[in-house]
Amino acid sequence: MFMEYVSIRKDGTVILSLYVQPKASSTRFCGLYDGALKVAVTASPVEGKANKAVVSLLSSFFQIPKSRIKVIGGLQSRRKRCAISGLSLQEIRSALETAKTDNN
Repeated sequence: MFMEYVSIRKDGTVILSLYVQPKASSTRFCGLYDGALKVAVTASPVEGKANKAVVSLLSSFFQIPKSRIKVIGGLQSRRKRCAISGLSLQEIRSALETAKTDNN
């Protein structure tokens, strides 16, 4: 399946396009929304708390250190771009596809 919200840079860094719902009842992946992977976080969008929650969610999900995940776009927006290093594009796609299958 084609995942338009996942891309790769020439240096091998994988970029995820996210749509973030802050102040949700739970932190989780919610599916797709307007070409982005929608994630819900319980944190409020104040003082970077929602951004930190997104990094924590991705770190936990992919089982990599938080230092390998950076919010590179949309720091003050619901639409964010996150750079993930240390995993291949295929590893990330497989993990996301598995999560999608597990949630259905």
